[in-house]
Amino acid sequence: MAEKLQQPEVWLRGPLEDLPVLLQPAAFALMQTNEELPFWLKNFPKEKLWVKPAGRASVGFHLKHLSGVLDRMLTYAKEEPLSSEQFAYLKAEEAIETNLSVEQLINVFTAKVEEALTYFKTLEEHQLTESRSVGRKKLPSTLIGLLFHAAEHSQRHLGQLIATASFVKML
Repeated sequence: MAEKLQQPEVWLRGPLEDLPVLLQPAAFALMQTNEELPFWLKNFPKEKLWVKPAGRASVGFHLKHLSGVLDRMLTYAKEEPLSSEQFAYLKAEEAIETNLSVEQLINVFTAKVEEALTYFKTLEEHQLTESRSVGRKKLPSTLIGLLFHAAEHSQRHLGQLIATASFVKML
């Protein structure tokens, strides 16, 4: 029988204190991703971190991308421009970095989730519908739109990562 997560999903554990109720689903999704990464990547072989099955994204890419997107969405949410470091990180998301371990990459995402949750706690619900712009093209969004996208994006890449990791382990 396959190993299972030991507790109910985050959204089934009750509300989070000091967090606007409308941001609870986004927080739950980020926290769920953060909890599942070490579970699904337990004992994942470092030498398979950058394998691209059928030319698709590697587990390493997904891990780097999870952190990078969350970082960029938080920057846009705060109405700040991306820094040169963020542009460099974006460019390097697909780069193979054999010096990085699964644990190191997960730790980067964990720190970014903690930063996001801390930021969520500073917000008032009336702010969530404020306009925000995304990227160099200044595409229109809202604060809640950015934060929700960051959360659903993490869940989407978690699913892709799980499928990729499961397949690559068998190679």
